[in-house]
Amino acid sequence: MSIEIANESGVEVAEGPIVEVARYALDRMGVSPLAELSIMLIELEPMAELHERWLDEPGPTDVMSFPMDEYDSARRPDAPSSGPALLGDIVLCPAFAADQAAAAGHGLDDELHLLTVHGVLHLLGYDHAEPDEERQMFGLQAELLADWRAARAEAERAARERAAAAARTARERAKDDRLLGTVGLDEPGASS
Repeated sequence: MSIEIANESGVEVAEGPIVEVARYALDRMGVSPLAELSIMLIELEPMAELHERWLDEPGPTDVMSFPMDEYDSARRPDAPSSGPALLGDIVLCPAFAADQAAAAGHGLDDELHLLTVHGVLHLLGYDHAEPDEERQMFGLQAELLADWRAARAEAERAARERAAAAARTARERAKDDRLLGTVGLDEPGASS
């Protein structure tokens, strides 16, 4: 799956996890690995212009999604692929999202991850205009985000354990090398 990210917002953010959460959501939603997605982070003024132009609403917003190809979720998974599908663009506004994050009591990164999943779901045809749609979309959004966070925490825990095991092995090896050196078995040609 090809996910391009461009940060033109002037706000320093961790781009890797944004791509990871988008990929996770797309994978969980059964989107083809040949799909392409673009994520752009922009400043308040360009976001306000997009918001007014496309939704006829004044001022900036947190996230907007612009679907490109009509994603065919009804196509059988074993059907031949017609090639990469360009899902579309997700546009995030970190400056706007920062205020929301503060109001929600979490960090900007967490807010951007939530907004990325929100944007992915919009690209896949989900909406929240009606109460039933909102319950479905926001429930799915919360589930995807929680599952991604749990998977990420598990991967980080496993990486820490691997690093600790490698450090223990290196310490033991160094101790063995010192012992062998003390008894003269570290020199070339030494035999047992």
